[in-house]
Amino acid sequence: QVKAFVTQDIPLYHNLEMKHLPGADPELVLLSLRYEELERIPLSDMTREEINQLVQDLGFYRKETPEAPVPEEFQFAPAKPLPILLPRQEPTTDGKIPPKWDNEERPDL
Repeated sequence: QVKAFVTQDIPLYHNLEMKHLPGADPELVLLSLRYEELERIPLSDMTREEINQLVQDLGFYRKETPEAPVPEEFQFAPAKPLPILLPRQEPTTDGKIPPKWDNEERPDL
């Protein structure tokens, strides 16, 4: 099952590559944009269909053919956009932290 996924399905996924390690159990290793390891998922007990579903659930883009172009919005898939860090809110003079506003509640945004 894993072998069929490796040989037939991996070429269809954008930003998914196979590294063969002799004697190692098959696993999916998720890396950050800086190539830092985020997670390891064992694949040995999964069916080909389960692995395909997992990879798609993780956000990898599946092409129709290995040579098919990848739409621009999926070029960095499955990378998630970096969260927008809001400035830290300082307590007011009375020691209370001001309320957080949604964009709809803030006409100035």
